[in-house]
Amino acid sequence: MTDSTDYKAIDAVVNIWNREALSHRPNWGDEFFVDKMNATNDLMKPLEIDQLVETLDEAGIDKAFLIAAYSGRPGLPGCYHMPYEVVAKAIEQYPDRFYGLAGIDPFDGMNGVKAFEDAVTNMGFIGAHLYPHWYNMEPGHAKLYPFYAKCWELDVPIQMQVGQSMIYSKDYPCISPAKPITLDQIACDFQELKIIGIHVGIPWVDEMIAMAWKHPNVYIGCDAHRPKYWPKEFIQYINSFGQDKVLFGTDYPVLPFKRTIEDIDALGLKPQVRRKLLRDNTIRVYDLDNK
Repeated sequence: MTDSTDYKAIDAVVNIWNREALSHRPNWGDEFFVDKMNATNDLMKPLEIDQLVETLDEAGIDKAFLIAAYSGRPGLPGCYHMPYEVVAKAIEQYPDRFYGLAGIDPFDGMNGVKAFEDAVTNMGFIGAHLYPHWYNMEPGHAKLYPFYAKCWELDVPIQMQVGQSMIYSKDYPCISPAKPITLDQIACDFQELKIIGIHVGIPWVDEMIAMAWKHPNVYIGCDAHRPKYWPKEFIQYINSFGQDKVLFGTDYPVLPFKRTIEDIDALGLKPQVRRKLLRDNTIRVYDLDNK
């Protein structure tokens, strides 16, 4: 492994944002992303797949994991499912640049498990993605266990939001049921299942670090919170004994690609740590060398 920076990053958390994808999303986007999360207005514009590739190239990012997000139960206010097919089209167009993460809805039951298996087996998806807060459900709920079992069977990781959730749609306020400690039971029951707690775990960062330290297959996604404002203990963790446990992501459009890389470069990470964070850890956790 070289310490040179002649490598490109892998963004493990990206929302697909082309016109087709936006047609499936509800209209709370601008109010949440711009007014609440301080995303710039220009990031709200559609970003077609060819444009996304160009934007990633400008930021020095080689590959991106595109999320087919399942945000609540369709039909309820503010809720939607991003069809797997929308992400699959982008993967088919640029198979060397994109991988898919399949959203799961615990209320879909075994039909959802079958659809998830098909996404992994036939549609280029390499893992699952879960928003517990959209379902007012702790990650250890029984309804989710069939999905965990299928991830374990297929040997694919699952990403799930941990920490405080926000209010996305005023008509559908979400509580924060996924404190990092709730991963403990899952990691004990599925010791070989790779679990990535995305969104850092803020404000319970120490708790998230504890889970990643305790369990060999629990990792942290550093997306959604600008690196410039990461807690000092999280930066110290990345730069020391946690250097193999954190995966880079932006949660685009929450964070822009190029600025996020620049923020990370300003942290003063050790060269080998920077490479692990931006690339090597994701390759290892998702077994990309064999994909």
